This record gives sequence, C-alpha cells and structure tokens, in this order.
Amino acid sequence: MTKTVYLLLADGQYLEGKGFGADLPQEGVIGEVVFTTGMTGYLETITDPSYYGQIVVQTFPLIGNYGVIPQDFESDKPYLSAYIVREWCQSPSNFRCQGDLDTFFKDQHIPAVYDIDTRKLAKDIRSQGVMNGLLTYEKLWENKDAEAEALKKIRAYHITNAVFETTRTMKTDYPVENAKYHVGIWDFGEKSNIVRELMKRGCHVTAIRPEASAEEIKALDLDGLMLSNGPGDPNDNPSIIKELQTIIQDKRLPIFGICLGHQLMALAHGARVTKLKYGHHGANQPVKDLQQDKIFMSSQNHNYAVDASTLPLGCRETFINLNDGSNEGVSYDGCCQATVQFHPEASAGPLDCQGLFDRFIAEVDRYKTEKGE
Repeated sequence: MTKTVYLLLADGQYLEGKGFGADLPQEGVIGEVVFTTGMTGYLETITDPSYYGQIVVQTFPLIGNYGVIPQDFESDKPYLSAYIVREWCQSPSNFRCQGDLDTFFKDQHIPAVYDIDTRKLAKDIRSQGVMNGLLTYEKLWENKDAEAEALKKIRAYHITNAVFETTRTMKTDYPVENAKYHVGIWDFGEKSNIVRELMKRGCHVTAIRPEASAEEIKALDLDGLMLSNGPGDPNDNPSIIKELQTIIQDKRLPIFGICLGHQLMALAHGARVTKLKYGHHGANQPVKDLQQDKIFMSSQNHNYAVDASTLPLGCRETFINLNDGSNEGVSYDGCCQATVQFHPEASAGPLDCQGLFDRFIAEVDRYKTEKGE
C-alpha cells in the first residue's frame, strides 16, 4: 500500500506526496533540499557523490522511464538522503534497462517520493534559497509541540564530514594497456566518468584517498594531478587545503580541478568561497569562456562558488556563469594549474567542454617530456 509522505520545509510549509523506494525511518529523513534541472541523466544524478546529505528534487516531470542501467552510474552507490519526483515511471522500457527505480531504491535503502508539486517546490527554492527539509509520515501540524521540535532540528541540520563519507580508504589503480601517462586523481567524491575520460587519453590513473599527505602524493612521481569533484562545504576541509598548498608550490606539475577541486584550489591560493542562494544543479548551465569569447553548455552540481574578487595576483578568471555571473573557472599564471566549476566529463553540450581534458593532457605530455621520461 502506498504511503502518504509529507515534506516539511524550514520555512514551515508542507508539501504532500506518495512514497516509493525504501520506507522512511521512524524519525523521518532530514536533508538539504536542492533541485536539478536535467532532462536526462537521472541515474548519474542519483549516484553522484556530490549530492551527499541532500534531498534531490528533479524538475523534469517524468523520471524512471529508462529504468536502472549500472553502466551509467557515477559511483558504486547513491549518497543522496532522499529523492523527489513529480511522476515516477513504474514500467521502464529501454534495451539497456536492468531494473526499476523502486527496486533499486529499496535495495539501497533510499526513500523516494512522487506526486509532489516539484514546480512549486523549485520556484520556492529559487525565490527563498536552499532550505533544509524533513520527509515524514506524520501529520506534524496536528501537534504543534512536535512540529516546533521538528522545525528546530530541520533548521539546525548541517552537512558534515561529507568528503570523508563518500571517498575511498586506500589508493586504487586504474591501469590501461600501453599507458602513456601516470595521472593521479585526488578523490574528494569523484565521478567515475572523470576517470574514464583520463583513461581514454592513455592515462594510468591512480585514485588517491582524501587523507593523503603531500609527501605521499609526491612519492607517486605523477605526470599530472586531477582534483576531483565532491560534496559539502569546501571550507570544511582545512587538512586537505593545507596539503594542497604544499603540492602547488611545485609550479611545474600539471593540475586540473573540477567542481570541489576548483574550490579547494582557490582556497589553497587564499581566495574565498561562499554559498550560492540555490546553487547550480543540472545539465543546461551556460558558461562563457572569457579567453575564447565563446559560450558553452555545461553540467553542474554545486552550492558554493569562488568569489572571483578575492583571487590574488597571478590568478585569472577564465569562465563565468551566464545566469548569475558567478565564477566558473580559474587559471593560475606562471604554472600549469587550471580549474573549472562545471563538469567537462558530463557531455552537456555534448562535446563542448571535452577540450579541457585535451588541454590538461597536453600539459601532462609536456611535463613528462621535460622530465626526460
């Protein structure tokens, strides 16, 4: 029997829907409510570690129509707290389909909700900003004391320890036959497709745990270093930032950062990172390349942005978001370091941003040649 689910937002309003996937625990589920505008790619969204601690709302009205396809996953499991859609397709049809969302969410212990007015919810978040929310079976408005206590918990909720909850505990290698380069990816909650893009370009990839020291990373004798995407507030990672400050002193080493990696690099250089009103989540975010005077469509998933006005001398803003003007990329003069806020591996354009990987590999090739290898 389908259960009625209530979403209580931090501003006190309720929305009603119906449950599927895993049952809610007795205390309900609290998370940061964010919306994503992707028309396809819901499997990549569900398995993106960057959604850790969040209740994800899909604005596209029909979700689940092509079922579950493990080859499209961005990690080995979902890290989001819960999932909300307008209409849930219960009979998927696709030649690659290997299951349905309801069964998948049950297996992964992820509660999901459908038949909620996602248009209203997205508009409220856009106007008021990202809010925390509680999913529950209880009619809390009937008990004002219980409602007040719930609102207190909702408003106090904060995503903590996000990077270390979504990453590996040991170094992992992804070898390729006749590899040309050895590239490390510092794992802050990496998406699998970043690794695949590097391997396609002849890289033996070594994934590095987030706790790794600068000395450990230097000992790998890498030809290049990728700083991965990941969840949470970048300011909550002082130990990583400290180690990164040591690594970037070697201005010869090619470094490319994506999303959280972009933010951590800026913090390591002394810039400031602040929270956006409602973030950027979706596969249709327009960005402008300030160097080439071109516009690209990009895939994004982040609630924080680098404050370009705080970048020190020697740092150049390379991309901006055309919707709100926020920073989307930085290049660091006098070295081989560059980062972007968006996801060039996610094929939003679909090929608009692939050249960024090629640019990084060109720097890797030059560095390896200079080393005499």
